[in-house]
Amino acid sequence: MKIKETILVIIFTCVTLISNSQVINRVAPPFWWTEMKNPELQIMLYGDNISEYNIQIDKNELLVGIDKIENPNYVFLNLSIPKNLQATKLKISLEKDGELIETIHYELKKRIKSKNQHQGFDNSDVVYLLMPDRFSNGNVNNDSSPDMREKVNRENPDGRHGGDIQGIINHMDYLKNLGVTSVWINPLLENNQEKYTYHGYAITDFYKIDPRYGNNEQYKELVNKAHQKELKIIKDVVLNHCGINHWWMDDLPSEDWIHQFPEFTRSNFRSSVITDPYASEYDFNLQQNGWFDVNMPDLNQKNEYLSNYLIQNSIWWIEYAGIDGIRLDTQPYSDKDMVAEWAKKIYDEYPDFTILGEAWLQKIPITAYWQKSSSNFDDYSSNIPVITDFPLFNAINQAFSEEQSWTEGMSRLYYVLAQDFVYEKAMNTLVFLDNHDVTRIYSSLNKDLNKLKLAIAFQLTTRGIPSVYYGTEILMEGYAHEAHGKMRKDFPGGWPGDKINCFDETGRNIDQNEIFNYYKNILDWRKSKPVIHTGNLTHFVPENNIYVYFRHNENDCVMIILNNNESEQVIETGRFNEILSGYTSGIDIISKSELKNLNKISCGKKSAMIIELRK
Repeated sequence: MKIKETILVIIFTCVTLISNSQVINRVAPPFWWTEMKNPELQIMLYGDNISEYNIQIDKNELLVGIDKIENPNYVFLNLSIPKNLQATKLKISLEKDGELIETIHYELKKRIKSKNQHQGFDNSDVVYLLMPDRFSNGNVNNDSSPDMREKVNRENPDGRHGGDIQGIINHMDYLKNLGVTSVWINPLLENNQEKYTYHGYAITDFYKIDPRYGNNEQYKELVNKAHQKELKIIKDVVLNHCGINHWWMDDLPSEDWIHQFPEFTRSNFRSSVITDPYASEYDFNLQQNGWFDVNMPDLNQKNEYLSNYLIQNSIWWIEYAGIDGIRLDTQPYSDKDMVAEWAKKIYDEYPDFTILGEAWLQKIPITAYWQKSSSNFDDYSSNIPVITDFPLFNAINQAFSEEQSWTEGMSRLYYVLAQDFVYEKAMNTLVFLDNHDVTRIYSSLNKDLNKLKLAIAFQLTTRGIPSVYYGTEILMEGYAHEAHGKMRKDFPGGWPGDKINCFDETGRNIDQNEIFNYYKNILDWRKSKPVIHTGNLTHFVPENNIYVYFRHNENDCVMIILNNNESEQVIETGRFNEILSGYTSGIDIISKSELKNLNKISCGKKSAMIIELRK
């Protein structure tokens, strides 16, 4: 294996290369910390024939051993860091034939502990998902980079458009005003590919923010400024694959670093085979080892060095930037035992942290398998507490466009929730109307504002953690069957010179403001309502295309009515007495109207009511 081009090492201020870097080209992690609960640290050193050198560390008592592997251009230093060790710099020297060839100083930093970091997110939060390249361009000077293969081209729906970290920082007040509390950002790491780099999922350097977004320090600034505004930051993490132009692809540490085939072999994308008791080995291997795309090599997490590299990388970003949560991309595609170990080691260091796993599966029992401590046939636990709820997403996108039958229309919502017993904790599910991979909800519901309002009201009051996709609050459109770039359009007003600015009320049309304010009203109310966050859910079988459910605890009770009919309905409430008994009136937080008689409730056509009950 030969290096095709000189690889420039990314040097943080804490890693100082002394001499002319004759051998060492990369160090990962670039630095670490003392006082970590896990004392073990494995440092990857990369350089031409580095394994031929005698490697010395001035604090030799920290060195457990040096691993040399298949490729002589890699060595792994295994360290054990005592908990009482003070911040220091290790002098790592390379010698050959008794001559000092090169020295680097590797920094072990002191941990900076803050109550605002690593907060985690839960049912009291509402997550806002944004795609950074399509949200806002706060710095036009970094739209293209001389070191990056793809340059900015806003005319190309699948090209880079220039959104960046500064753009997110600039619009934090918008997010705060909307009423969300956490921001999930699609991957910001370097994607140095020829094309289709805007989505961020073909990573070419796991330790570097893409320069077209900013840099590592600016990402840290983003997190700090979000915390100042009481917003949490969720990092999108990819373990399953990397980009074809990742720096190690020209010189793999070992042949089994990635899954390799005689010719390109794509995954069958059938994650159900992992839990299928009748699955063939052929189907299982294709799902686990096949590539996502020709530009996305499938990483082999069974390789212990790669596994450790990925685990340390996630912990490094958590500690370095102070993020509050992780969304794990394509959870079932990575080796499940490695994922469980990855999550465990993160929680060992950060017990208040939150990990959300993406399990894009259609059936509820198969989805529940991937949540921590579900009652699985093989006793497997992913150690990941929160899971995406794709079955409920599918039900929402159908329920409000169908007439009710035994299984269709509003019954779809009922039947999904009626199967919550298979989850370890059904409250720990992410409830979403759309996201970056699917048709936008406004398009899915045929651009019907009333249907959208019903979906929003349900999403923000049912069990689980709501997630809002950027632009849903201003009626952005897009279809999954089109090119994904068209489904991920720029947020209007995020670019200098945009004729329309939907970040501002005056730039939104009447319908956009109607939906924005509908969201904002419920979101602001929801913030201070533990009964919605953690209260019990009691629902009643839908009748006459009307779904009624309650969220209740010892102190409060909220009644939600979803009328999916094309006409106003008067609801006789006698069958709800087991919950309503003792309550005499209520306030509908949507219309702000007072209900003085709960025996009969009138609900407008295709509309929702969220009623705070009073005794």
